[in-house]
Amino acid sequence: MFRRTFWFTAGAAAGVWATTKVNRKLKQLTPESLAAQAANKALETGHRIKDFALDVRAGMVQREVELGEALGLDAPDDRGRELPEPRRRGVLGPAARSTAHSFSKMPTSSFNRNEDH
Repeated sequence: MFRRTFWFTAGAAAGVWATTKVNRKLKQLTPESLAAQAANKALETGHRIKDFALDVRAGMVQREVELGEALGLDAPDDRGRELPEPRRRGVLGPAARSTAHSFSKMPTSSFNRNEDH
């Protein structure tokens, strides 16, 4: 009698455990859960790429300092000037657009420089 009760209880416990495990896995495979997992992986990858870029930049700065010391470029500049502001790409105005389109109206010839003659 105890033997049957033991095996019945063990079987019921195994069934509950397996059912719980399967339900958890099914919840992980729903479209919403998969989308959330993909978003988390994308964020994690973005953070890793950012950290890598920061490490590369720090290494570049360190190497530039080493090269500057080796080449003697660390001497103060007598001119005392700062670097100019970086150039920004301007928006094409109407005049620039009209000249850009004038090239497309150039006559075409049948001569091809790339042909073997």
